[in-house]
Amino acid sequence: MKTIKISLYLLLALTIAVALFAYKGELPTDAIDAKYSSPSSQFLVMDNGARVHFRDEGIGGGNTVVLVHGSNASLHTWEPWVAILGQSYRVITLDLPAHGLTGAVPGKDYSPQGQLKTVEALVRYLALERFTLGGNSMGGGVTWRYSLEHPQQVEAMILIDASGLPQFRRSNAQERNSSVEKKEPPLFFTLMSKAWFRTLAKYVDPYWMAKQGVESAYNDSPVVNKQLIDRYYELALREGSREATLARFGSPRLVVDDVDTSRFTMPSLIMWGRDDSVISVNTAHQFSEVLGRSELIIYDNVGHIPMEEIPRQSANDVLGFLAKVYAKR
Repeated sequence: MKTIKISLYLLLALTIAVALFAYKGELPTDAIDAKYSSPSSQFLVMDNGARVHFRDEGIGGGNTVVLVHGSNASLHTWEPWVAILGQSYRVITLDLPAHGLTGAVPGKDYSPQGQLKTVEALVRYLALERFTLGGNSMGGGVTWRYSLEHPQQVEAMILIDASGLPQFRRSNAQERNSSVEKKEPPLFFTLMSKAWFRTLAKYVDPYWMAKQGVESAYNDSPVVNKQLIDRYYELALREGSREATLARFGSPRLVVDDVDTSRFTMPSLIMWGRDDSVISVNTAHQFSEVLGRSELIIYDNVGHIPMEEIPRQSANDVLGFLAKVYAKR
């Protein structure tokens, strides 16, 4: 076992050495924005000067669904759902600070509270009164935090392979320390948790980390192709975004009190890939146990990104859930 660990560290050192020689500088904002914007792209300038990229699509004037992406992703992850849900609903997506075409923001607030303020600003700007809020991974954390802060606005929650509640961490830590064999997680998240790596990361070409991370998160799905990998890679290298990402991962983790789950009074849909290598499917069951008005769907042979891995099936499940939510109005 010791020999294996030494070999892995040597391989990692060699990889970093090679990456240093293969340094990739930042990509021009104008070029990246032109490539990854669409006719639906809009930009909101917040009071703090942050320029937030968002899209307002689907059926105008109808019931509204707001979707929040996960860590190192962007609003592009929702495009398959927008094409399907948008036939029946107004669908709003956005890039959080340090992500997508929002990128670096003045004040460098990339904390969960900063993410929450960004969603709040967009909701105010669009004058949304009631809506369904959904999120994947880190965006799922934004979703349940927003729902706690603004229960009067959130008609329903959709949690897709979402970051867990604070009280889940103890049992999840025990699971991580167990001998149960699990899928290899994205190397990026492991390395970015190390201070020594973050000091080097601004000089490392992130292509191979992006590739391994996408393949792992998407459970080696057939949807993983060069275009998808390039999207993660190029948005990560947009001017200012690499530094913003380093700042986000370098921020100290605050101790957060357990959440009173009785405050979640809205109906919730919990969706999870059984083969998620980022957030264990155990978290899905934990959400199901504490959310009183919830439905749980677990997808076999699916990873961390169901909305892209199985877009039609997952979107149809959302449509079925929303039909029940809005039938009661």
